[in-house]
This record gives sequence, C-alpha cells and structure tokens, in this order.
Amino acid sequence: MAEKDLTERPLGMLGASYAWIRGASPIQWIAPHMRSPASIGFLVAAALLFPIISRNDANIDSMANALSYAALALGLNIVVGFAGLLDLGYAAFFAIGAYTYGAFASYQIEPAWSGFWEPFQWLDLVARVHDPGGDLVHFQVSFWLMLPVSAAVAAFFGVLFGAPTLRLKGDYLAIVTLGFGEIVPIVARNWPSVTNGAMGLNGVAAPQLFGWSFGIGATPYYYVGVALVALLIFTSLRLKSSRIGRAWMAIREDEIAAAAMGVNRVKFKLLAFAIGAGFAGATGTFFVAKLQTATPEMFMFPVSVMILVMIVFGGIGSVWGVVLGAMILQVLQSWILEDLSQWLHALGRLIHIHWLQQVELAQSIELIFGLILVTMMLYRREGLIPATRRVQGLTLAQQTAHVGSGGSAGNPDRLAALLAPDRVPDGPLLDISGLTVRFGGLVALRQVALTVPAGSVVAVIGPNGSGKSTLFNAMTGLVPADEGTLRFAGGNIARLPPHAVLERGIARTFQNLRLFPSLTVLENVMIGMHARLATGAVGALLRLPGTRREEEAARERAMAILEIFGNRLVPRAEHTVASLSYANRRRVEIARALASQPKLLLLDEPTAGMNPAETIELAGQIKGLHQLGLAILLIEHKLDVVVNLAQNVVVLDHGEKIAEGTPDVVRRDEEVIRAYLGRSASVGSAAIA
Repeated sequence: MAEKDLTERPLGMLGASYAWIRGASPIQWIAPHMRSPASIGFLVAAALLFPIISRNDANIDSMANALSYAALALGLNIVVGFAGLLDLGYAAFFAIGAYTYGAFASYQIEPAWSGFWEPFQWLDLVARVHDPGGDLVHFQVSFWLMLPVSAAVAAFFGVLFGAPTLRLKGDYLAIVTLGFGEIVPIVARNWPSVTNGAMGLNGVAAPQLFGWSFGIGATPYYYVGVALVALLIFTSLRLKSSRIGRAWMAIREDEIAAAAMGVNRVKFKLLAFAIGAGFAGATGTFFVAKLQTATPEMFMFPVSVMILVMIVFGGIGSVWGVVLGAMILQVLQSWILEDLSQWLHALGRLIHIHWLQQVELAQSIELIFGLILVTMMLYRREGLIPATRRVQGLTLAQQTAHVGSGGSAGNPDRLAALLAPDRVPDGPLLDISGLTVRFGGLVALRQVALTVPAGSVVAVIGPNGSGKSTLFNAMTGLVPADEGTLRFAGGNIARLPPHAVLERGIARTFQNLRLFPSLTVLENVMIGMHARLATGAVGALLRLPGTRREEEAARERAMAILEIFGNRLVPRAEHTVASLSYANRRRVEIARALASQPKLLLLDEPTAGMNPAETIELAGQIKGLHQLGLAILLIEHKLDVVVNLAQNVVVLDHGEKIAEGTPDVVRRDEEVIRAYLGRSASVGSAAIA
C-alpha cells in the first residue's frame, strides 16, 4: 500500500471550488517555466493594441501620462526601493530633464550667430535665423538625441547633489532631498533667460520620426511611452538581479554589514542616485515633448510625493509592482475620478442635491492618495506585487531529515578549492601593536597587542564590556584607531574603510546578527562574494557571455558553501533569512563571510544562542575550516569551544590585555580568574577545581 501524504488535507466546499477555478484558469494551461514569457507577451500585446481598440484620443492621452509616471516610479524605485535612500525631491530631476530638452527645442535660447555654430548647422542641430538686429541661432535638436542627453545631464546633477549629501541617513537625507526638490523649481522660476520664468516654456518642438512630426495627437506619444517604460523595466530587472542590485539591496537592509562584505557604500549610493536621476531626466524630455510646454508648477513637491505613493502602493523594490501602482493611480486621477465626478453630478441633478453637483474628486487627489497610503501601510505593506516572492515551504521529509554533512563538507579537496585564499607572506598574518581606541573620554582599548600566525586559531576572551567586539571593529575599519599599528599580510590596514579591509582578505561575523533579512539565503551568501566579482553596471545591462559565466559560477560556489553546513541551509537557499531559526541565521552569516574567500576569518561569538548539540556541530565545522589552512580569530564565551578550537588565547579586561597563552595556561591565570569571578585567586582556583 502506498504511504499516505500526511500533509494533505481534505478540501471543503469553498476550498474545492477555489481549486477548480484556479485549475481552470488559462494561466494553468501553460507550463510553469513558460508562464513568465507568456505573461510578458500578453502585456506587450495589450499595450500595443490599446490605441487600436480604444480609438479615444483622451483615453490614449491618459494612458500616455500614466506611462510617464510609471517611468518616473521606476527611477525612484532604484533609489528608494533598491538602495533604500528616501528621496523626497525626485521631481527636481524630472524638471532638469524637461528643461534640458524644452530650452533647446523652443525659441527660448537664441544666441548671436558666429562661425562657431557652422559645424552644428552642418549636423542639423541648429539653424541660422535672419533678424534685423543680426543673425541668431535657433536650436533644433532631435528629440531622440536629447533623450539620452537629458538622462546624462540629470544623472550628472544626481551625482553632484549626492556626493556631499549621501553620507547622511534616514530623516536627514530625506530633509536634504526635500530642499533640493524645492530649489530647482525656484531656480526655474527665477531664470527667465533659459526657462522663461513663471510663464514657462512655450512652443516646444514636437518630435519627428523620418520627417513626420508627432504633432499633438496622443497615439505616437503613447507608443514612445510604451517603449520608454519597456526599456526602463528591462534596465531595472537586469540591475536588480546582478552584483549591482545585490549591493544596493545590501545597503538598504544594513549599511554596516554591506560595508563589511566589501560594498563601497558611497560609490553604490551615488550610482543609484545617478541612474534614478537619469530615468527621471529621460522621462522629463518625453513629458515636455508631449505637452510642448513646461512650467515650474509641474515639478513641485506634490509630484515627488505622488511618485513615492505609487511605489509604496505597487510594492517597494518590485519592478512590476511599481509600474502597476503608477498606472493604476495615474489612471485613477486622470480618468476614473473624472468619470466618477460626472456620475455624481448626474446623480445630484437627478435627486436635486446641490452639493453632489459640485463634487470634483480629482481636486482631492492628494487626500485620496493619502488614504491609499495609510491603507496599504495598515493592511498590505509589501504592496500589490511584493518584491520578495514566496517560495514553497519545506516538505515534511526535509524538515525531519537527519542532519548530515553536505557535499563540500565531505569533500576536503572541493572545500579547499572553495576557500583557496591567496598565498600569504611568511611571518604573522595579522600583527597588532599598541592599539588604542577612544570614544570621547572612554578608552575602549588601551595599548592592545595581538598576533595571529597564518593557519592558526586564536581566541579572544574576556568579560562583557572588555573591548572584544571593539577590537574586531577597529580591525575591520568600522571604528577608527586612535593609536597603534594594524598590519595584515604585510600591509597597513589601520585607516582603510571596511570594504577595502575585506578586499585585503579579512571577513567577519557580528556579535549581534547583521544579515539582510528580506533577501534569500543564497542572495546573502552571494553578497559576500561582491569584492571577488567584477561585473559593473554596463556589464549587468548587457549580460554578455563572460558576465553570465561569472554569475553562474558565483551561484554554484554559493550553493557549495551552503553545503558545508550539511542539509541545514541547502533546502532553504531560496527562503528569506527572516524566516530562518536563530541557529541557521548564524550559519548563514558564517557562510556569507566564507564566500569572500578570506585569508583571516573573524568570528564574533559564533555559537551564541545555540543549544549544546548545535554548538558541537558548528564547532566541528569551524575546526574543519581550520584544518584546511584558514586562519581564524575567534571571540567566544563558551570555554569548552575555546579549549577545543584555539591554539592561543588572548584575554581582555576593561580594554587591556591581561593574559595570553594556551587555553590550559590561561584558564589558571590569576588575573583571568579575578576578571571573570571577581574573587581572590585561591578562591577562584578552588571553584574551578
């Protein structure tokens, strides 16, 4: 008799009906691996056929406007959704792109003609206009050329603005971006020679394609909007699933952990700001070409808030979600609310209620957006389409499986190849002398000296507050050293930032877990490889064969590292870290550190919070790493783990080194006993005996 699946539950009437409907839906007729291409194909077909089916120019125009806001939402999603940088002045970059094209595609800027302009006339970028007061230059730049140019100009201003401000975090960054968002419209209002001031630009030239002018019809702009949004979706998806996207999401989740894993925070924040600004710049060009006018009031603070609401509504960090959210809210504003208002007017006339005849719902759009935002925060914080996809839970067999060694753990040669640290010079791998760290008047470390030979295990122990974690922070660049020298593999690392320390070969875990909880186990481990991968933004977009090979090799290597911990992590590779048990999170943090191919692994209380069986298991795995030649510096409170693993022990108390030696010698040292027990040496020795 076949064994019955204990996880199967009988379906009630409602459950059976739902299962039948779900099975009968057209999407279920398509093979699972073909559903995503089929869905994309359906969306493309619907987008292309909409003007043909609708034949209503007003509706097509509303959809074109919605597409422009979808493009803006995609740009802000790079900054807010991917990198976690709250930008309340995003409309400023929208304005920069709009005025960049509008000023050169109208008669606003007309310098005097000179021979300098003749090459540009030959390129058909300018025309010579005869005027009684002297010949003038008329710019006639191509819309298609200005799309990337406006994106580049906006990206430049994004970097220019971001460089001095992106060191700020949270509310402070939001306030600064809000100020920038207010400055740009003010500049536009008070620079009439370029922007025509508060009156705005008029007579912006319509785009042309093969000599045919778009004019004022909505259909050609709609198709340009579809192409622009499709390009930005493609760009966002490529970046999100690459080394660049993982670095952004690491910064969003935990900046300190991201830096410790080799991510240059300033560089990648600037990159996110530049790309997001570039999206807005290109969209601004499209928007002003469609309207053929631009005024400062089009780019005020409410626009930034509206785009942010679209992102929250659709799903922060979700590419498809923000597009859907932007389309729904913009169509709601320009289409549905107008129709609802007309229906209310008709109802008011029918039942003779005067105030119903005066209702204009579109004028209350900010109130409606606010209600939508509050509702989403209360009932569906992840948005319409969550950025993190749900995965199937573990089967009963996987949950109850015997904990055994994985493929890498059982294959020392393969594991050695995974670690494979570069050859280290002769002599001490890590040499610290006279290290002093002060926090104001508090001396956290005082003249500490420490040496870690290559291939050894050294433990640092001491009471709580003795400076152990501060020592790790000083070594990895998270805390500046006031005095002393730190030399690693023959080089000075005393003033290096955290990402540069990891590049040299020092990886660490933290006393209090610092993982990226919204990301999967596999993504966490692959972020640990950041410094060992080379793909940049352009490579992530083009996805050439070399880039694909690098990404596939990184994924395979990450899975092999997970196998070190047997079947603890491999079945959970696609699960978010937030769903794991505490012990498994500890294992993920160690796996992430190993992924960086360190020469020296710093473990800050790795067995904290584990039960005795889990402690023995992890200690055995750490010992296996040491046997393969990896040097380990360990902070641990469990003395049995220290005795089992360490060859040398350093004891700290109140920021000073009070003892050093083998575990057996240190555990009988009078100063150590006094530091731990606060008693005389004789009483302490008797207690230990």
